[in-house]
Amino acid sequence: MASLNRIAIIGRVGNPPELKMTPSGQQVATFSVAVSEKYKSKDGQPKESIEWINIVIWGKLSDVVKNYVSKGSQLYLEGKLKTRSWDDATTGKKVYRSEVICHSMQLLDSKKDSEQSQGGQQQGYQQQGQSQEELDSSLPF
Repeated sequence: MASLNRIAIIGRVGNPPELKMTPSGQQVATFSVAVSEKYKSKDGQPKESIEWINIVIWGKLSDVVKNYVSKGSQLYLEGKLKTRSWDDATTGKKVYRSEVICHSMQLLDSKKDSEQSQGGQQQGYQQQGQSQEELDSSLPF
C-alpha cells in the first residue's frame, strides 16, 4: 500500500530563525510558525485557535531564510512531517518533537527593498533535488 507524507502550511514566523552549521558543514535553519483558525463558539462568540508548528530547513534554502525571513514574516511552506526523540539529560525521560522538514518555501510578504526590486511579486524557493513535477509524479494516485 502506498503512503504520502506531505504538508502545506501558511503561517507567520514566531521568533527570529536560528541558523546553525552541522559538524559536516551543512547549514540548517529552525523556527516555529503560527497557524491560526477562526471560528464561532456554540454561543456565537468569535474564537481563535493557534497552533505552533516547528520548521526545519536544510542546505541552500536555509540561506534564503537567513537573508529574507524574520519574526512576523508570512510564509507558505511545503514539506514532510518527521518526529524525532531523545532522552532528556536532566529528567532521563524520552522527549518527542514533531517537525516539518521543509523542501519548498514561498515568501508571502517581503521586506521593502526586495519588494521594490521584485516589483512586489511573491518569491518562491525550492530545495534542490526533486522538482515539483517529479514530486507530483511520484504520488501513488
